[in-house]
Amino acid sequence: MQQLERIGELFVRQGLVTQADIASALEKQKQLGGHKQLGDLLVSMGLITEKDRVRVLGEHWGIEFIDLAEVEIPYEVATLVSQDLARRYKVLPVQVEGNRLKLAMKNPLDIFATDEIRLITGKEVEPMIATEEDILLAITEAYRNDGEAVGDVLKTFEDDVSLDNHRGDDENISIEELKNLSEEAPVVKLANMIIAKGILEKASDIHMEPARDCLKIRYRVDGILLDGLVVPKKAQASLTSRIKIMADMDIAEKRAPQDGRISATIERKQYDFRVSTLPAVFGEKIVMRVLDKSNISVGLHKLGLLPHTFEMFESMIMRTYGIILVTGPTGSGKSTTLYSCLAKVNSGEKNILTIEDPVEYELSGITQVGVNNKAGMTFAAGLRSMLRQDPDIIMVGEMRDQETAMIAIEAALTGHLVFSTLHTNDAPGAVARLMDMGVEPFLIASATIGVMAQRLLRKVCEKCKQPYEPPRDAIKRLGMNLDEIDKSKVTFFRGRGCDVCKGSGYKGRVGCYELMPVTDKVRELILAHASAYAIREAAIEAGMKSLKEDAMEKILLGVTTLEESLRVIYAG
Repeated sequence: MQQLERIGELFVRQGLVTQADIASALEKQKQLGGHKQLGDLLVSMGLITEKDRVRVLGEHWGIEFIDLAEVEIPYEVATLVSQDLARRYKVLPVQVEGNRLKLAMKNPLDIFATDEIRLITGKEVEPMIATEEDILLAITEAYRNDGEAVGDVLKTFEDDVSLDNHRGDDENISIEELKNLSEEAPVVKLANMIIAKGILEKASDIHMEPARDCLKIRYRVDGILLDGLVVPKKAQASLTSRIKIMADMDIAEKRAPQDGRISATIERKQYDFRVSTLPAVFGEKIVMRVLDKSNISVGLHKLGLLPHTFEMFESMIMRTYGIILVTGPTGSGKSTTLYSCLAKVNSGEKNILTIEDPVEYELSGITQVGVNNKAGMTFAAGLRSMLRQDPDIIMVGEMRDQETAMIAIEAALTGHLVFSTLHTNDAPGAVARLMDMGVEPFLIASATIGVMAQRLLRKVCEKCKQPYEPPRDAIKRLGMNLDEIDKSKVTFFRGRGCDVCKGSGYKGRVGCYELMPVTDKVRELILAHASAYAIREAAIEAGMKSLKEDAMEKILLGVTTLEESLRVIYAG
């Protein structure tokens, strides 16, 4: 216990957590029978990141920490050990200095690994500590010869004369022939490569788009669609069928949209892919949504909430009853925010239930239920059953209809804390949306604690960040006054473009938020059927920062750029 507390003191000294956080984690550790390490507990509670945990652990052991996401490893250094050995021990050579080999390791105290690598390389091994996820990603990056491998597979299709008659038009191929084609080695290999590349690029979606003379593969990375591969047209039918077989879809049905699901283990991690097909002019378009079930970056402090908004939101989610709504368009990070809230309130003393369509990420200590309309498990039916399960906290993936909204609000009024999402453009708009769904104003006013609207902004790449002078008209469009900005204190940043960010100048994303507390004044306006504008004015008086203001602060902090904010939150 003393050793654990010493590590705890390191976390406190580095300003990552407070003494109260350590006490809370040690108490939770006692409840779990002492099976979980303090650092792991702090990560699962969303108080620190995995990188923070590993960095502090390295300091505790006197071993240097290396952030593999920030370094480029030469191919000839990485391949000093075989890929199998690197994966088995979760290690990667990163640098050679004379007779010394710097080795990134998940467990730098593993003497069997260091001894074996010393024997193989003939060099003295200097262990460094890195996160397991970074090591596995760096191994994939270092050992792949992606361009050649994909090129070889695509050449196989170009050379395959038997496909020349099809030209991607699968109308004249029998179902049996399609099945046989989709199970041949090159097709299987290509489908796996397309999916693996999506994981490697950290894409949220993989698009397969049929054109007149080819099949384009594109990846959505940090919210932007990027070009990937161009597949020969004659491979289209077999590749489409392969994906449909993997997703358990009907390959004979090409004229109606279909939905399916693929589960796969890549780099020893479990991924789910939500697959959707859409018949188009030149064939079926396929989109795969990537769901990393084992690793969602949860934790309120990781979301990018500004201190004022963070304090307000944290106090809201610690309430014992009421409903908290998160709003925004598809792909704006609503699920991550909800999971972060659940991770924060998951103390082990509460019964937490969720109903989602589908369950995107698995959270330990929480009962998660998936919607299954065919079996009669709708949001409303599932929510009704959950209320008979003695819940303390409920999360409803989305309020789509009046019945679900009514049950959720009634649950909030009868002593349960409810989290849910709505599709609206801003926070005050949630009130009008609920009224449109048929919920009475007095119920909305009584049950709602707060509404948070959000968007995702791309972050400036830390590796190639540089100051610049933005265009004056762009500053005006976002509502800033250039004359009021003290240029000696304010610096605008953007990314120059480098290998880490693949020339885009951006790497990763951060949330942009608008948090509306439902105060007495806001309640009065809801009861009086006031306009969204009047509700917005009252919320601003109560301390709400608009999405535009939040974005401006992040620009001035050098987190994002003016252009990115204009793209995401256009201020006319």
